Amino acid sequence: MRLTRTALAVAAGALAPALLLTAPSHAAATTPPAAAAASETGSPYDEMDVDDLRVAIARILADPDSGRRVTQEANALLDSGTEEEMRAWLETGYRLAQAEDDRVAIARTLADPDSGRRVIREANALLDDGTPEEMRAWLETGYRLAQAEDDRVAIARILADPSSSDALRAAAGAALDDNTPEALRYFLEVGRYEVDG
Repeated sequence: MRLTRTALAVAAGALAPALLLTAPSHAAATTPPAAAAASETGSPYDEMDVDDLRVAIARILADPDSGRRVTQEANALLDSGTEEEMRAWLETGYRLAQAEDDRVAIARTLADPDSGRRVIREANALLDDGTPEEMRAWLETGYRLAQAEDDRVAIARILADPSSSDALRAAAGAALDDNTPEALRYFLEVGRYEVDG
């Protein structure tokens, strides 16, 4: 009996704690000992049967960060992929598909009119010669930090603007005092419009 993608996603969620101990993590910065040992003798996917390969692909499919190409390729493999095709995709195809999706996400930040100088500079550098791993790391953490720096500059401009009210300056100062990327972004997107006077 063939499992549907939904059933596979549910099964992957239920099996996730057990799979974390046996399957490689794609987001890990360092190679786990089991994967390091497997890489000396071959791929960690070599030991997986077809059902384990399907679960690994379903876990990737259930990840909210999976982009269009990853989703398309994962769905195609779950629909009609052979065991060898699934294994090959997990070994190399997933990385390439994720890199393409990451490149599109970075290009979208350049098209965003709210992107500041640091975000634009870093995004352009990544699109020019960034590795897939550098693009992924930037989307996971670097973008947030670059955006926070650009937000600090935008808030400093509000403070320096002679037409800013005392209430707006106080709210801007509070956002800078908090100094978390989330507080800075919230002030620019919402908080400054809630200030009276």
